[in-house]
Amino acid sequence: MFIITTKDIDTILHDFSISGKCVSFNELQRYHYEKENPSSKEVRLIVKVKLDNNRECVIRFKNEKNVTIDIVNDQSRFAVLLANNGIETPTVYSSEGQFARRYQIGEYDVIVTVENFVIGELQEVNIETAEKTGRLLARMHNIAETSDFHVQSKVIFDPLKENDLFSFEDFTVNKDYLVTIDKALYNNIIREHQLLLLQVQSLRKESKYAVQGDISINNLYRTASGNIGVFDFNLCGDNVLYFDSIMQAIYIARLMVYPKNLSEKHESVILPAFLKGYHQERPFTDKQKETFPYLYALISAFWLFDMKWDEHNIGKADPNDVHKWMKEIYNHIKNLPKMPV
Repeated sequence: MFIITTKDIDTILHDFSISGKCVSFNELQRYHYEKENPSSKEVRLIVKVKLDNNRECVIRFKNEKNVTIDIVNDQSRFAVLLANNGIETPTVYSSEGQFARRYQIGEYDVIVTVENFVIGELQEVNIETAEKTGRLLARMHNIAETSDFHVQSKVIFDPLKENDLFSFEDFTVNKDYLVTIDKALYNNIIREHQLLLLQVQSLRKESKYAVQGDISINNLYRTASGNIGVFDFNLCGDNVLYFDSIMQAIYIARLMVYPKNLSEKHESVILPAFLKGYHQERPFTDKQKETFPYLYALISAFWLFDMKWDEHNIGKADPNDVHKWMKEIYNHIKNLPKMPV
């Protein structure tokens, strides 16, 4: 397992020209790659460091597939670009003109970055913060486009590739069983999916620019002035800005923590608030508004969190439940809501 010491941290602090010594540190996040592969040398570790001058900073250690020091540098440069253009982000430190630096710690070769620790992390999303976050994302998109900034890394919210919100493939992997339940319904779902996809693909040629890639309460904070700031550019990469805006909006509207008074209706108020804020800063085009119902239906129909059975367990389910599930998918496909802006 990847282990660091205060001596390692003091060396890093010195290299990044940060005054003070490490008094203590604690882990904020660790991926345990060694659980799946005991010999793995992959690392993702984030630690919060307290210094003897009462300052606090965050050090990120990374060694992951397809992650290069150039990518990490570009992700940090994007954060700095945003900060220089008025977006609240933690100060990112540099070493010898670069924001990322390689270290050999024990048997591990890791890429290291350092930034200030910020307080005020959001605990929930309400209507006000949803609208402000939509505004924030639009401003970030405007800056990326105006600056023609790019980060050549995979993103998790591209609807035309594998993503973290929905998966048509997770549905079709069960084809052999599903056609025994209702072949006509299965074929209707396949046909309608293709129609939805064609509409969404009409925007695939829009230019791609850098996006933060993971707007969520875990990566947002309220500043002293009441604005919303953003940190953690670990998933920053290039995406069609419209795709990023809609998928981030649905992510914020469905998978965050919400005030109790919103109960089960949170999406119906959070999604319009987010899109309203975004639209005020970066107006959606008519073509983008027209595409929204198809993208929304595509995401909703094959929402990963509704994929009830994998290919190993679906045969053990009640066939009536499976049929009901297929009907729900089809209803999502046929439900094409207008864009709420």
